Amino acid sequence: MNIREYRSFFLEKLSAVYDAAEAESLFYICLENLKRWKKIDLAMNSNAELTRIELIKWNEVLTELEEQRPIQYIFENAHFYGLEFFVNESTLIPRPETEELVEWIINENKNKKDIKILDIGTGSGCIAITLAKNLPNAKVFAIDVSKDALATAKRNAIRNTADVTFIEKDILTTESLPESFDVIVSNPPYVRNLEKHEIKKNVLAFEPHLALFVDDNDPLLFYRKIAQLAKASLPKEGKLYFEINQYLGPETVTMLEENFYDDVVLKKDIYDNDRMVAATIK
Repeated sequence: MNIREYRSFFLEKLSAVYDAAEAESLFYICLENLKRWKKIDLAMNSNAELTRIELIKWNEVLTELEEQRPIQYIFENAHFYGLEFFVNESTLIPRPETEELVEWIINENKNKKDIKILDIGTGSGCIAITLAKNLPNAKVFAIDVSKDALATAKRNAIRNTADVTFIEKDILTTESLPESFDVIVSNPPYVRNLEKHEIKKNVLAFEPHLALFVDDNDPLLFYRKIAQLAKASLPKEGKLYFEINQYLGPETVTMLEENFYDDVVLKKDIYDNDRMVAATIK
């Protein structure tokens, strides 16, 4: 079978699970990872025959995609803010919405010198590492409760030559942060169990629930705890940034104001959902 014929076969097999555009995108990701080809290579070599070993590899990946396993986990690779990250089932897959949060932090802090930043619940390390790469005057720290996630984050720091200090810590049982910070950021678990029906299978079945879900009865549990810890750690004019549940924007703003934060700003993401908040210590 040549590569052009296999492409038709691949798209047909995935048509029951993905829409046409997504299936096409998945094919080209596979093409790049399995053959190291770009679109132009396919156009110029569409009659190239796949070897028996290549067919086996392509079919293995196709089977995993039919089961809706995320392609980032299949190839253990994800792109975030121009960097590449190793990912596995111990970490969430970095998302475009989180890139917007990171860009907000970079834009507001790029002219500051000698600042200290803490990322709480770092996962793959994408936030901490990207900030370290883009804010060279910053000293960046990152916390996570998961040993496996921290191992992944450390691997990504080496991969991207980023200087980040990683700390294993359960933020919910933490009484105080290890030192003062100028910026604290967190993308904590925020999906309520009642929202599980909205989650696609490729997320629900494969991504770590520890990093995703929070109890319906106290959905701001992590936000409230982090806000309280940050209040004692941030200096005057220090900033706290959160990625948030799109349905709980006003509630998150109110919680921060009740904890004596000022200049609370709620921002929407590219999909027009309430997605991030920043607040200042006065």
